[in-house]
Amino acid sequence: MSFFKNRTKAGKDGLYGDTMTNGARLIAAAEPKNPVAEQFRTVRTNIDFAAVANGEINTLLVSSALPSEGKSNIASNLAVVYAQQGKKVLLVDADLRRPTVAATFGVNRQTVGLTSYLSDNKQEITDTIQHTAVENLDILVSGPIPPNPAELLGSGRMTDLVTELKEVYDLVIFDVPPILMVTDAQVLMAKMDGVVIVVSGGNTTKSALKRTNEILQIAESPLLGFIYNDKNRKNKGSSVYGYGYGYGYGDTKSN
Repeated sequence: MSFFKNRTKAGKDGLYGDTMTNGARLIAAAEPKNPVAEQFRTVRTNIDFAAVANGEINTLLVSSALPSEGKSNIASNLAVVYAQQGKKVLLVDADLRRPTVAATFGVNRQTVGLTSYLSDNKQEITDTIQHTAVENLDILVSGPIPPNPAELLGSGRMTDLVTELKEVYDLVIFDVPPILMVTDAQVLMAKMDGVVIVVSGGNTTKSALKRTNEILQIAESPLLGFIYNDKNRKNKGSSVYGYGYGYGYGDTKSN
């Protein structure tokens, strides 16, 4: 487990920082008894409860309204806590514009990945999926950044891939770009069993939330709920970051 110890050293950027360069902090793997790891397990439980009314969740899309709201950190740690639960999990880096999974798991960014498979009919998916040091957790990195991300994600080959992965894994988590920046998340929503949106405390504006909500409704997305990520709030006397889970945008309308 030395890999995780090295990757989770606290630098000046703390729990977050530039995830595209440094990757997400896998605190759920490195420090499973840390209160932050426990909060990820709580989010996992709440997602499971939300899924009861929606049927079995085999594919989960994780996105946010805007960049730098912590979606990649949350997607990666959710993948870890689900794997720790004994489920066979695949984390897919479907953020083909600002990928992070390769950096998180120490993989070369140019390694063949999702874009390699989608753009090459001869590429086998089994040659792109990689095992990790976390038991039960595999990853599919983004691969080389393409000129046409939305087109690749909306392709029939991507639809077939989602179906194929659901037959192999208990849960497939897709880390996708922010909803308000590009259409990538929207083209994937119809292929998913569930969608969760990360909301950054103190950063996400009411107008951004309102527009995100409108897009989700238009897309008729299978929304499970929102993860409130208050990465700036610390409990007194500790370095615990806050995570919550809930529904609705009841307070997002302008007065």
